[in-house]
Amino acid sequence: EIENTLLTRDDIAQATVIAREDTPGDQRLVAYLVPASGTAAPGTAAVRAHVAQALPDYMVPAAFVTLDRLPLTVNGKLDTKALPAPQTPATAADSRGPRTPQEEILCTLFAEVLGADRVGAEDSFFDLGGHSLLATRLVSRVRSEMGVELTVRSLFEAPTPELLAEQVAGAARARAGLTAYARPEVVPLSFAQRGQWFLNRFGEGDASYNLAFELRLHGNVDAGALEAALRDVTDRHEALRTTFPEIDGIPRQVVQAEPQI
Repeated sequence: EIENTLLTRDDIAQATVIAREDTPGDQRLVAYLVPASGTAAPGTAAVRAHVAQALPDYMVPAAFVTLDRLPLTVNGKLDTKALPAPQTPATAADSRGPRTPQEEILCTLFAEVLGADRVGAEDSFFDLGGHSLLATRLVSRVRSEMGVELTVRSLFEAPTPELLAEQVAGAARARAGLTAYARPEVVPLSFAQRGQWFLNRFGEGDASYNLAFELRLHGNVDAGALEAALRDVTDRHEALRTTFPEIDGIPRQVVQAEPQI
């Protein structure tokens, strides 16, 4: 679908998109483009905007690489192993620095999320190796540091600290964080939970809604670390510590203080 979107441009003759993981744990989409005959190589910013206009944010490639031709195997198929890794451009030494407090904060946040030493006010987040997952992280950092609500789409439309500062100026204030409140003594079941409880009682022993699987671990397993990890997950998610006892035939929710591992 991404390739088809790229090929709707008159200046692109061929296109292929693959998921690369050149850095362990950092998988990202990379688009390889072959310009149409007689045309100049399409600009990265224009191509990215073209894809972002037609597809969801997570389908916008993190990098675009222009090639003279796509590499093929002896059988005439695409040789994905021969596709070069995208080069992340370094921030130019003469890149303009921030001129306003907002730009200064954004330059710092860009550098923090991208793992760069320095980001100039006119440097593009995506040209420096940013992608949709990092964009989500950056938007979250902007919300916490600057107290405004931005969307990931905003970053695609304004990918530099200079342009994003303009978005920040007109953005809505960040929504207040969620706060816990006192839980009533008796917590009734939700509509969905009541339906599941009824089906469980109606067909006692029916395991239609149970999901069972086996996970086999190879190598040395640190049982203490595994237990601590499971306990950490159950500590953070009350749904994993919730039981449904009945009193006089009426079910209720009870969140256990300690996880049952």
